[in-house]
Amino acid sequence: MTDVGRTLDHVSPFYITTPIYYVNDAPHIGHAYTTVTADAIARWHRLLGDETMFLTGTDEHGLKVQRAAEENGRTPAEHAQLTSQRFRDTWDSLDVAYDQYIRTTEPRHHVATQELLTKVKDNGYIYKDTYAGFYCVGCEAYYVEDDLGPDNTCPVHEKPVEWLEEDNYFFKLSALADELTAWLESGAVRPDGKRNEALGIIKQGLDDVSISRTSIDWGVPVPWDEGHVFYVWYDALINYATAAGFGSDTESFEKWWPHVHHVIGKDILRFHCVYWPAMLIAAGLQPPKQINVHGYLLLGGKKLSKTGLTQIAPADLTGTFGVDGFRYHLLRDVSFGPDSDFSHEGMVVRYNTDLANNLGNLLNRVATVVGKKCGGIGPTPNPESPLAAVVADAYAKTADFWDKMQPSFALDATWDIIKAANVYLEQNEPWKMEAGSPEVMNVMGDAIEVLRIAAILSSPALTSSTDEIWRRIGLEGSPADQVLPGAAQWGGYPGGLEVEKGAPLFPRLKVEENS
Repeated sequence: MTDVGRTLDHVSPFYITTPIYYVNDAPHIGHAYTTVTADAIARWHRLLGDETMFLTGTDEHGLKVQRAAEENGRTPAEHAQLTSQRFRDTWDSLDVAYDQYIRTTEPRHHVATQELLTKVKDNGYIYKDTYAGFYCVGCEAYYVEDDLGPDNTCPVHEKPVEWLEEDNYFFKLSALADELTAWLESGAVRPDGKRNEALGIIKQGLDDVSISRTSIDWGVPVPWDEGHVFYVWYDALINYATAAGFGSDTESFEKWWPHVHHVIGKDILRFHCVYWPAMLIAAGLQPPKQINVHGYLLLGGKKLSKTGLTQIAPADLTGTFGVDGFRYHLLRDVSFGPDSDFSHEGMVVRYNTDLANNLGNLLNRVATVVGKKCGGIGPTPNPESPLAAVVADAYAKTADFWDKMQPSFALDATWDIIKAANVYLEQNEPWKMEAGSPEVMNVMGDAIEVLRIAAILSSPALTSSTDEIWRRIGLEGSPADQVLPGAAQWGGYPGGLEVEKGAPLFPRLKVEENS
């Protein structure tokens, strides 16, 4: 069976982005959290029938990349190519279904950067001056002394910053405080605490910011002054507009840009929630529709980073938990917004509880009982099943939380269906019923219908195991091919399909063996 519930209630563009990641080292699970979250949200919108574009990529210019290349005996271009491919390979291994993968060394991005910042200059928001100040190479950012730790250490990297002096072009950020405040107060940044943090930055007073460098040449050239390259952050931020078509395809840009949703970590809030919308406003363009800011992923209370001892690659965990188990943990156990602790033990508990004991056990029970009591053929669900109301309520909550970009709560709501079905089986004990009786057919039809709906609703997180559930209950195609809300309505399983009992989908894990 294909195309269960393919009734479009609406089709609208939805454009979602991750940050583009620096190519000075390999990806870790902090990067994976952001990327898997954006991927799952994109998958949810595809289920809704929205025309969806999901962007990720790599940030390849700047002093940090140049120095990393020199340390490894490579040119910056060679280093960028090698490390960018590591990110692409990692996302492919995690079943991240991006639509575009942008690199800031692409010619189209140079064109877009030069065009956008020239608009800013032509509108009177860029001027030339001399800059002197503290600079962190790791952050690719300037700091004032009050923001630094003991011995002038960077508050993020905990390493001494450098003192730099050079002629720069400056952006008149200070002239845009009112426009930024109005944009933020419209609710464009979520959650509320992060929006308030951005408002606090503005209320403290905005200084004009340097947007060019002369001390390096690894960057996008400033078109109106030879010898200057754009400061890496301003080049990097423009990638979102480049991919939407700015500078190359006006029709595409006008289609996608009004619907852009950024997903970022809180460490880059200032650049995305203050500098980036200000640049767009200064260029005469619309600021982002929505910026969604999450906290840090912590190990032992310390932020995961490429340079610290807390680096963990996704491949270190997918061998034990599988790709779906890894994705599910990031989406279910890490609440979007606040900082969250990561632990191997916590992953094992979540895997065993939700995947092995709940979803996997339901699938195994259904296949076993259908094989013994229904001749291996799945019955139709009962239109009057008590589970129908549970599904309707859980779908409403699931959809609401995905819309609010809260995957953890969305999956929790979806699991209400799975838990209810397991309780339903325990209460009715179909394994004790007469084979082929109306009673056993009703109960098992209901349980299969829950598996069908749960497979659709959990497919943004579980990209391969839900396909296997779909196949085992006799359906053709994929749950990801269905369209909501129609596909989640009770009664979609047609019955009369062969149900297959296979190996456990999520074999239980032991904490002590994997600590």
